[in-house]
Amino acid sequence: MSSLRLHYASVVGTAVVFVLSLWINQEVFTHTEFVRGVNWIYLPSGVRLLSTLLLGGDGAIGLLLASWLVDFFYFFPHDPVRSFAGGIIATVAPYAVYRLALERYNLRSSLTNLTAKRLLVLALAYSTANPLLHHIWFFLQGDTQNIVNRFFAMFVGDLAGALIMLYAMKGILALLPTKRQAGA
Repeated sequence: MSSLRLHYASVVGTAVVFVLSLWINQEVFTHTEFVRGVNWIYLPSGVRLLSTLLLGGDGAIGLLLASWLVDFFYFFPHDPVRSFAGGIIATVAPYAVYRLALERYNLRSSLTNLTAKRLLVLALAYSTANPLLHHIWFFLQGDTQNIVNRFFAMFVGDLAGALIMLYAMKGILALLPTKRQAGA
């Protein structure tokens, strides 16, 4: 597969998986919604973090496009400024954590050097950065009603979703045969 096709597939694949995770989250965890777009369990946060950890910039571009798609057409169709800013903010947080993982943990594309402890640290970093950036935006827009409770709900939802997705993926990858096992 050519490099351009691989980048395109990574971007489109990320967008599709993100939208699918959002749909699953809406179907399974609809009763956990605190306010529109903020759930006590938010699986798409795990997809955001995992996509950037696995695909870097391609994952971030896919997330940005998917975030804009759902923000403009589903969550906030009558608020284009919030949709535009929300998509950017939702992409910056996981990408920043990816950059942190590159520098701090010498991240490998296979994620083999991410231990359970390191995954927890990255999930906590993302789950803090994402609601912090969103709530700074809300504050700057004058939306301060119930801001502490919304921040806490978003933090918990992002952390729960990230941990579920990250550890599920880590478990699935652990079940796959290694090169040594495959030849045995």
